[in-house]
Amino acid sequence: MPTTQGQAGARPEHLVDEPANSDRFINGLSESIGGPLGTHAVRSRVRLPGGGRFWTPARVVLLLICAMLSFHWMQKAPCRDAAWVDMKQYKYFCYTDVLALYYAEGLNEGQVPYADHQVEYPVLTGAFMGVLGLPVHNLHERGIVQNDGQTFYDVNAVVLGAFGILAVGATLAVRRRRPWDAALFALAPALFVSATVNWDLFTVGLTAVALAYWAKRKPVLAGVFLGLATAAKLYPVLILGALLVLSIRTGKWKDFFTALGAGIATWCVVNLPVAFFFYDSWVKFWEFNQLRGIDWGTLWYIGAHFPRGNGQYGFPFFQNLDVDPEHATLNILYLGLFLICCAGVLILGLTAPKEPRLAQLAFLIVAAFLITGKVWSQQYVLWLVPLAVLARPRWGAFLAWQVAEVLYFVSFYGELMGASGRQVFPEGVFVLASILRLVTLAVLVGYVIRDIRHPEEDVVRQTYEGGDPDGGVYNEDEEPALDPPPPPPATPELVKTG
Repeated sequence: MPTTQGQAGARPEHLVDEPANSDRFINGLSESIGGPLGTHAVRSRVRLPGGGRFWTPARVVLLLICAMLSFHWMQKAPCRDAAWVDMKQYKYFCYTDVLALYYAEGLNEGQVPYADHQVEYPVLTGAFMGVLGLPVHNLHERGIVQNDGQTFYDVNAVVLGAFGILAVGATLAVRRRRPWDAALFALAPALFVSATVNWDLFTVGLTAVALAYWAKRKPVLAGVFLGLATAAKLYPVLILGALLVLSIRTGKWKDFFTALGAGIATWCVVNLPVAFFFYDSWVKFWEFNQLRGIDWGTLWYIGAHFPRGNGQYGFPFFQNLDVDPEHATLNILYLGLFLICCAGVLILGLTAPKEPRLAQLAFLIVAAFLITGKVWSQQYVLWLVPLAVLARPRWGAFLAWQVAEVLYFVSFYGELMGASGRQVFPEGVFVLASILRLVTLAVLVGYVIRDIRHPEEDVVRQTYEGGDPDGGVYNEDEEPALDPPPPPPATPELVKTG
């Protein structure tokens, strides 16, 4: 039977953002292949018999994340056999905590995390390790699995990859008009090099689902997933700070307290049994982080190792902070600096011309935590990538930051080789890479602050007519229906059905 273009259920092409038209960086790249798509090209793509097209932006993005995770697995393949001789794990940039800790945490001996062996991770990450590790060990003991370490890594790579795909799917769910934003996550170079360095993708996926449920105004589910994410890594609790700022500004507290209560209850359900029965194991994570000194690549590390000429490195103030065995002064300084940044975010959120978007504030708080912190592990970039995509989906500054992260990743492995007795380059090279990572992230932070101070510059608000698609109850501007009304019946455009 004949149908009309614009019939209810047809895809609203005019409401979906095309990066080649809205992003200057992508627009410039598109000129090399003939320029951005025109209106006719957008509307004449191959469609399925039912009227939709198969290769929708969402499916393309999901294909991209699957391809990127596959490439990452190949990049880590040289280290899967656990035969790390002659610094193989550094020379091939394939080191992963997942495989190393299978042995270090006693999983290869069938030890249960917390019950038989103290684990330096929050409870849900320890449980994740045990749930995957103990069956692998059991199969190895029964002779079904030959190389248990390799199998453990592969299983983790698949499951962590699923959580990475989940994070991309959650991003797509809240950005129906800007599906290509999720491609920033899917194609992030930092994802290629860091996806399975540790178990952070597990937390990233849970956090992304929490943000998606908040956007859909389901605070209980948002709180549950935020509580689960915080039980796996601590950084998701910082997102509550963004919710708090917006609640203060808007006076909307009901959903905030609902999510907060659900989050605390969920965290307690996960943590309290372990804390009660295995307190010494449970508290190790907190003690370990309190006693940690200056870690690689941080602001504090730069101060302690900055090249001053004549073969001298570092400033005494920072070096003295690192030699203190208790690190009490270091803890006070970095926490104080972080709280100052949080106060700045609060002032920014309360004085901005329009209430900031949730993702913008969350990105600023987590970025401040990393910039000021005493620990900035290479895989922590995964915390920021989905938040950066939601906060400022612009390709130029994002890719500049990602390039700096990859340069840091490469220089870090050279630094590890130097620390193991095989000098690759002077200390100043690693310090320079650390500075570049910090500066490019700070520039991205500056752009997000500018978008908050000048909301007309915010591309997300431009697409959503001033609203916040991630804001949930804070979004005063309801998203209009994606399906446009059908055209007047007097001017139908017939489609032959054969």
